[in-house]
Amino acid sequence: MSDKMTCMPFSQLMEWIRAEHDTKGTVFGVHRPYKADASRSLTIFGRNLETVIGPAAGPNSQLAQNIAASYYAGARFFELKTVQIMDGDELAACVNKPCIKADDECYNCEWSTELYVPQAQEEYIKAWFLLSFMAKEYGLGSMDGFQFNISVGYDLAGIKSPKIDHFIESMKYAGHTDTFRECRQYLLEHAEEFGRMTAEDIEAISPDICNSATISTLHGCPPQEIESIADYLLKEKRMHTFIKCNPTLLGYDFARATLDKMGYDYVAFGRFHFEDDLQYADAVPMLKRLMKLSASLGLEFGVKITNTFPVDVKAGELPSEEMYMSGKSLYPLSISLAAKLSQEFAGRLRIAYSGGADAFNIERIAGCGVWPVTVATTILKPGGYQRLLQMAEVLDDMGMKPFDKTDTEGLIKAAQDAVCDRHHMKPAKMPASRKSSEKVPLLDCYTAPCEDACPIHQEVSTYMRLSGEGRYEEAMQVILNENALPFITGTICAHGCMSHCTRNFYESPVQIRDTKLLCAGKAYEAALSSLEPAKSCGRRAAVVGGGPSGMAAAFYMARAGVQVTIYEKRPVLGGIVSSVIPDFRIDDTVIAKDVSFLEKLGVEIKCNTQAPPVSELKRAGYDSVILAVGAYKRSSLKLEGGTPVNALAFLEEFNETKGTIRPGRNVVVIGGGNTAMDTARAAVRCPGVEHVYLVYRRTKRYMPADEHELLQAVADGVEFRELLAPARMEKGALICRKTTLGAPDASGRAGVRETEETEKIPADMVIAAVGEKVPADYYEENGICVDEKGRPKVDSNLGTNVPGVYVIGDGLNGPSLVVKGMADAKTAAEAAAGKPVSGHRSSPAVKSDVYARKGILAEPSDKKEAQRCLSCSTVCENCVDVCPNRANISVHVPGMEKEQVIHVDYMCNECGNCRSFCPYDSAPYLDKFTLFAKEADMEESKNDGFAVTDQAAGLCRVRYLGRMHTVNAAEAKELPEGIARLIETILKDYTYLISS
Repeated sequence: MSDKMTCMPFSQLMEWIRAEHDTKGTVFGVHRPYKADASRSLTIFGRNLETVIGPAAGPNSQLAQNIAASYYAGARFFELKTVQIMDGDELAACVNKPCIKADDECYNCEWSTELYVPQAQEEYIKAWFLLSFMAKEYGLGSMDGFQFNISVGYDLAGIKSPKIDHFIESMKYAGHTDTFRECRQYLLEHAEEFGRMTAEDIEAISPDICNSATISTLHGCPPQEIESIADYLLKEKRMHTFIKCNPTLLGYDFARATLDKMGYDYVAFGRFHFEDDLQYADAVPMLKRLMKLSASLGLEFGVKITNTFPVDVKAGELPSEEMYMSGKSLYPLSISLAAKLSQEFAGRLRIAYSGGADAFNIERIAGCGVWPVTVATTILKPGGYQRLLQMAEVLDDMGMKPFDKTDTEGLIKAAQDAVCDRHHMKPAKMPASRKSSEKVPLLDCYTAPCEDACPIHQEVSTYMRLSGEGRYEEAMQVILNENALPFITGTICAHGCMSHCTRNFYESPVQIRDTKLLCAGKAYEAALSSLEPAKSCGRRAAVVGGGPSGMAAAFYMARAGVQVTIYEKRPVLGGIVSSVIPDFRIDDTVIAKDVSFLEKLGVEIKCNTQAPPVSELKRAGYDSVILAVGAYKRSSLKLEGGTPVNALAFLEEFNETKGTIRPGRNVVVIGGGNTAMDTARAAVRCPGVEHVYLVYRRTKRYMPADEHELLQAVADGVEFRELLAPARMEKGALICRKTTLGAPDASGRAGVRETEETEKIPADMVIAAVGEKVPADYYEENGICVDEKGRPKVDSNLGTNVPGVYVIGDGLNGPSLVVKGMADAKTAAEAAAGKPVSGHRSSPAVKSDVYARKGILAEPSDKKEAQRCLSCSTVCENCVDVCPNRANISVHVPGMEKEQVIHVDYMCNECGNCRSFCPYDSAPYLDKFTLFAKEADMEESKNDGFAVTDQAAGLCRVRYLGRMHTVNAAEAKELPEGIARLIETILKDYTYLISS
């Protein structure tokens, strides 16, 4: 596989657009077009502009199809990817691949077009014709309603070189170029096939493609050089001109303080660029001179904010030493620079914008008179180009006004708001990987990450959809199919499903847990009445322990016809959820509803009852015994000077006394997990407590607690004391050693080094949340073999060496999640029942409904969350969305339920963006079935895929599982049926993909 893109002929591009539009109603995978209203058109550079947004000079404005996809989705201002004297193979040798990482804030290590400059020129001219065609033929707007803006760099000598000079002149007037003539001739020859576009329209396509330029300068370019380039473009080329300005104009201290405040303290950069780049004191007089010059020439001049923000590669983000940061972390710097320059020039300086713009802030930016606005990061995320539509519609609703001057006060307010805007701040914790451990399959790769991440694999997409339709009873039946404890999990589940939700790449995850609880509440009575004791399967089982795992095991087995008895030593079921988790998080009335399901199924519940030994239970006639005893052996942390109170003991007393215990004025909690958060939040509520300090040897970012629990502790007033390691206890104080963070350890968290420096924290009570241990003694007393850590040895069904005895939940491997214990319960229950304990109730969503939600940013609101759910098990296509070049294609194969994804090798430059967003542990550009332009390309690749050797005869050369085949697609018995049908479909219905 090569990282060199092959430019498609204009004929192929036209055939592709027309065929895809006519058969699927899409263009290059974009489903919903933007149709401009001519009455809203603005003017810039003396030309019309239907809306002020488009792709920034970057991966989304490099090839003709990229520009066409942008236009269809809503772009009208196109900052074409930068050209410079170094191009083609010479430049490619300087760019390491992959070169884009956009899963949160974005990084890239490429900067100019990877094509040769003449190729770039051809792509831009072809795109000019494609947009003109779509505007007229599909009624998307006026043929003169969009503008191209060339980006040139990086020094005057290069810009004046014959190669770049020819490019500039050809973009100013393309009528003399072969490409322009060929594109026009193709359209004229096919004019009779078009529905709206006439020969007169084609002849009217202007050869005056571009009359504006944006100067892109490398970091360290001296002000004299920048001004000389602008002077040249204005005077000699008579082009309206923007200069890209870097956030380094703000100064190192401002940038460092801003990013630190917003949680980007790990982003590394030095003072070098701030000292070597254009200085603010030099920039202001230069800009004033250029404004005066442009006015005298009757041309428009301004700045483009911002260019790039260089940072160091510290964690292997990209295979480079330095990379450029963009997206949500760049926005606060970019908008601050816009505000500063607006204030400096009293709003008279024209400002174009790029730097973290998206649907959430576009109205603020453009509403301050800062436009055009070009974007890159947002359209590199799921939803892709389709995100442009929402931005265009926001601007239409707002009602854009002609440029008069920038709104300084509005920009200052936007800059102030940016540093505390959750859409731009880094989350309190580093996001965990959202990928499954599986490799992406060649076919049917659609998967819902929420369902994969859930230990019991709840059919989330289905019950979300039913909930959205108001069908709560049906939704509840889907939930109960896999989930024995909808009220407990709907209240306190750690919701790994939400952590993996694709919506995290948009804004906030779908509120899956809340929706589950909503359905449970709405349909409780109906669900309860629908449950009846199942027909007996002739088996009996005892469950020792009535915590969540034991309750779940009893539910699953009873529903399968097993006669079940639960032994619980406490007065009520619920285990640690009832006895330890504070009542302000979940109380016994919630747990009682899940208990009622067990009672309705006929489960015998013996509370206040110590279970007999396993041997007695077996003699009593139980075929199976499931031990769900939990990790009840409490650990302790021994420090010099004393032993802290155990967190679980504290929480249990807190619940028993209804929160009336008095630990003193100052409480210190040691730990960073969910139990530590519960403990600290409980302590805050105790009478007489003035301060609760939570001590942890790393920072919040590396705490194991769920982010939601951590933020609730912050909101409750818990005072976090980070980078401290407990050393000793003194009367009224805890002495800690200060720590520093080092390189990541094997867990991915930063390593910790203790220093000799100490800090004294007031402490009337010290509580340690240090984890619990499994009861090895209990297991050994019952004849169960344990390992060196005291954990019971079990098989794949969680069975022990004692026949018919199983161990589940926290007592198996130590404290874990409620839902993980439920997964154990399900495994053991199926073994005990001898049959499955749940079925399949999933059903697909309507595909058109899913496509209608793609690319729309929307936070949770009073609307139903189902409207935000992307139904990934029906439609994933993340790799299709995020590919700038459209090299991942969704293919409809007749007879197959799901669309299939094929990778087109000749369109790919191995940017790697699809790797970030594939829910599998895979990179689609390497791992999906691939269409090659020719056999030689396939020989350079290891991808499974095919090259068409004789299109008319249907002959192909195919690599499948590493073996080569020569096949006729219609009779390819050497291949799996699905692969053969996929190839046959490409040859029959997607001929425009086959490169000539």
